[in-house]
Amino acid sequence: MFHVEQYNDNRVENYKLVIKQLKALIEDEPNPIANLANASALLNQFLDNVNWVGFYLTEQENQLVLGPFQGLPACVRIPFGRGVCGTAAANRKTERVEDVHAFPGHIACDAASQAEIVIPIIKDNEVYGVLDIDSPIKNRFDEIDQEYLEEFVQVLTTYL
Repeated sequence: MFHVEQYNDNRVENYKLVIKQLKALIEDEPNPIANLANASALLNQFLDNVNWVGFYLTEQENQLVLGPFQGLPACVRIPFGRGVCGTAAANRKTERVEDVHAFPGHIACDAASQAEIVIPIIKDNEVYGVLDIDSPIKNRFDEIDQEYLEEFVQVLTTYL
């Protein structure tokens, strides 16, 4: 018989493992673009039911520009406060969206995307950028995803 607690325990252990893998991949590399590229590839391989994993980086004041990613071509520039990514950057907090079509001002780069989680990257008290993950399934991301993806971003930030 399948138990939700066991499933969640496995997910937690898997997230802990992927965070260890991230550290091993980036701990000796000083180049932030290389580290972001490997981080997006690692998450893309690790996460089920996702169709886009990548980063938007702060450029100029209050604007995000496309960084390393895995998935279909994406929107290149997003102003702070616009869409899920811009909202996460402006508010400096994770946005976990069950249904992107219900999110005011959602920017549809890929029509297949149904759910999204965006974690801001804060370095030296500035918004460095965001980690953006899209899924073709509504309600894809939960509290466990959020907690461990935020931890993933914290680890990554120490190497940027």
